[in-house]
Amino acid sequence: MVQISQRQQKILLLMLDRGVKTTSTIQAEIVRGGDIVSLVTIKREIKKMLKKGLLLPRGSGRSRSYEVSTLAKIFINIPARSYCEQEPDKRFGSSHFNFDLFTSFPNNIFSEHELNILNKATTEYYRRTKTLSLTIEKKELERLVIELSWKSSRIEGNTYTLLDTEKLILEHKEALGHDKKEARMILNHKDAFSYIHENKSQFLTLSKRNLQDLHAIITKDLSVEKGFRKHPVGVVGSKYQPLDNVHQIMDAIEKLSFFISSAQTPYVKALVALLGISYIQPFEDGNKRTSRLMANALLMAHNMAPLSYRSVNEQEYRDAILVFYEVNSIIPFKRIFIDQYDFAARNYAVK
Repeated sequence: MVQISQRQQKILLLMLDRGVKTTSTIQAEIVRGGDIVSLVTIKREIKKMLKKGLLLPRGSGRSRSYEVSTLAKIFINIPARSYCEQEPDKRFGSSHFNFDLFTSFPNNIFSEHELNILNKATTEYYRRTKTLSLTIEKKELERLVIELSWKSSRIEGNTYTLLDTEKLILEHKEALGHDKKEARMILNHKDAFSYIHENKSQFLTLSKRNLQDLHAIITKDLSVEKGFRKHPVGVVGSKYQPLDNVHQIMDAIEKLSFFISSAQTPYVKALVALLGISYIQPFEDGNKRTSRLMANALLMAHNMAPLSYRSVNEQEYRDAILVFYEVNSIIPFKRIFIDQYDFAARNYAVK
């Protein structure tokens, strides 16, 4: 993982937010913000950032300027709530798809401290699942499916309560006063998770085939076109415009798949799949739902704990996704992923 110091973070944010590109303008903006820093210090910091790959040089001599690299965007710490509170057109993020994104990810995107949290959670998960009886295993599986189906659907605006979801899944009783599509959405989550649970070996990595298969289940009977989309889609509340060319979409999926297949840990595979599928938006609808199930599929294929997202704040989730769309920063969502994995590993026992 690339470490970014506080001063480097400040420089990167200035460059993104205000479009400054030269050492002199960077120093001037920092001084204007109330910090006393010399031009020599800024030049020294720029040199360090170039060495880390955080900046890209442009031109030479007096005309030399710098651009923020994709690697820097991946690890820049964006305050998601305050960023998303701005009107979409006033945010500094990009509206265009970043073709360099998936080839710019380093092999590991977690710090040593973060990996320690994830590994400790996995150890606890293994301890809890080691001696499960068939009865307890069934109940744990039911609980996870209910809570995942409820929260994942709720993130997409579904109005079923957790109790309504439990009755629907266990007793096949639809809640009164709700659109039938809401019930279908929840039941599709149950079916998709069952498919993953029964076919773990098919999800050791992400492929076009298993991605489309999972999407077909998660959108069954919801009037969503199957296969990769051939028409443009928009993102509500964002200026980001996903790809509108099916050939480019398939190429992006291939790049995402290649990175996931070579990633060092299941945690990296799952997090990048979750963000990457949402970013590419390969389908007409159901992209984020498919991404959440694919992340679980990759985790379970490698004997890791699946996520329910039960304790996630829906607004924080949406904000973190928007930050990734527009800036490509994984930092806000990485926090959510770590918290949710730790929660899942300590609260569920699903083999």
